[in-house]
Amino acid sequence: MDIRVHKTKRSIFNAFLQLRATKPLEKISVRELCQTAQINKSTFYKYYADLYDLSDQMESQVIDQIVANLAHPEAIVEDPGTFTRELTLACSSQSVLINALFSGNRREKLVVKLRNAIKELLFQNHPDYRDNDAIHIYLTYAVFGGYYAMSECKEYDRQRVCAVLEEILETSSRLLLEKW
Repeated sequence: MDIRVHKTKRSIFNAFLQLRATKPLEKISVRELCQTAQINKSTFYKYYADLYDLSDQMESQVIDQIVANLAHPEAIVEDPGTFTRELTLACSSQSVLINALFSGNRREKLVVKLRNAIKELLFQNHPDYRDNDAIHIYLTYAVFGGYYAMSECKEYDRQRVCAVLEEILETSSRLLLEKW
C-alpha cells in the first residue's frame, strides 16, 4: 500500500476512534470526521461509501485481529476450556478498539461478527462440521453465551467467570460430541 494512502487511512481511523469515544455512530457526520482527520470529503469518499462502511471495515479488522490470536480455533469444540482462555485473551488485547467501535447499538455486531469469523475458521479446519446443525447451534451458544456472561457478570472475578464458562462449555461440548 502506498505510504500516503496508509497515512490517510490511519488519520481517518484515528479521527473516527476519537469521535466514537464520545459519540454514537449515528451522531457523527462525514464533515466532522474530515475536519478531525484534516482531509477533504472527496478523500474520505475515495476509500469509503459512508461512515457505516468505515465502521464496518474497522470492526472487521478488529475481529480479524482477535481471530488471528486464536491458536487453536478447533478447540471451541474439542477443548473449550483452552478456547475460552484464548478468546478472552484475544478480546482483552483489543479491548480499547472493541469498546470504541462496538459501543451503543453496535454492541451486538461484535458477537455476531465474532461468531461468524470463528465458524469460518473452524470450518476451514473441519469442513465436516459445516453441515452439522448441532455444531452451528453449539457455536452460537458458546460465543453468544460466553460474551454475554462476561459482559453481564462484571461484579464477579473475571477468572471465576472464565472458569465457570469453561466448565459449562466443556460439559456441553462433551454432550455434543457424544450425541451428535
